[in-house]
Amino acid sequence: MEYKMMENGFQAEFEYGKLDVSSDDQYGFRPYALLVSSVAVCSGGVLRKVLKKMRIDFDDINIKADVKRNPNIADRVEEINLHFTIYGHDIPEKKVEKAMELTRKNCSMVQSVLDSIKIEETFEIK
Repeated sequence: MEYKMMENGFQAEFEYGKLDVSSDDQYGFRPYALLVSSVAVCSGGVLRKVLKKMRIDFDDINIKADVKRNPNIADRVEEINLHFTIYGHDIPEKKVEKAMELTRKNCSMVQSVLDSIKIEETFEIK
């Protein structure tokens, strides 16, 4: 990956398209938003795969991420709380609990930040 400095941030080109990153959200994605998004979406993708492997039918998954930052230490991200809403019929809660454990264990982004950012996952079935 290569990032080129622009007037208001940095830009990288990927197969899918250009990524603009800036501390000013008028000019690109903010770095903390990308960090949180990476953790949330990686977890969601792993959860989807795990549920499918467990043969649990579901219609949709939504993820809400709440972030706690420390303004006294560079506004660093200290905690990410992920709440998964899994939509479907007759989804066994115990199996989803197991799926959540496997998701945490197999999400590369969660495992990458685990020693520096507290990650908590909760879920509900609708």
